[in-house]
Amino acid sequence: MDLVTTPVNGTRKYRSTVRAAQAESTRHQLLTAAWTLFTEQGYAATTVTQVAAAAGTSVDTLYASIGRKPVLMRAVVESAISGTDEAIPALQRDYVKRVRAAQDAATKLELYASSIAAISPRTAPIFQALRDAARTDADCAALDAEISTRRATNMRSFAGELLETGQLRPELTDDRVGDIIWATAGAEHYTQLVVGRGWSADQFGDYLLELWSSLFLAAHP
Repeated sequence: MDLVTTPVNGTRKYRSTVRAAQAESTRHQLLTAAWTLFTEQGYAATTVTQVAAAAGTSVDTLYASIGRKPVLMRAVVESAISGTDEAIPALQRDYVKRVRAAQDAATKLELYASSIAAISPRTAPIFQALRDAARTDADCAALDAEISTRRATNMRSFAGELLETGQLRPELTDDRVGDIIWATAGAEHYTQLVVGRGWSADQFGDYLLELWSSLFLAAHP
């Protein structure tokens, strides 16, 4: 009698693919739920039980997929920055690649301003939640300081690229340009104008471009 069997390796690969997809979906749901709860009711008031319930899963699954609450906050922050469910180093982000590839300072500023407008709706609320949590939680305070330092470092690097074009005002330095971009592109400034004054994210991006162009470019139209 002939026996028909299913290839073992193929079955295992299929099951592994399905499990990986399920794990990715669960992680995405947990990060989305945590972002919503952290930004709406605050880090301290949010429990891992609430996050798991909002994601339609269990606390044990949350711990296995991401980790405890401080790790969850870090994962949410990194996800907001990257626009994916995983952390992506700055130089590997698509918009950073486009900015670095641009040849002139005006185009670099335009690309970066539009990128800030695109990511701020997801980053500004969680940065504000992190800043609030940092007042009473040591883990969040350390993460907030790390993110602030990373931003400042990235801004100074961007400033250096702008200055290398030779198209900025000659008296400007990396530190001066970097600090201005760090402050004006920050979550606090975005929240003041978009939440406080009713601007749209696109209007905020246009404002950044006009501000930076007038402050930095040697020949601003």
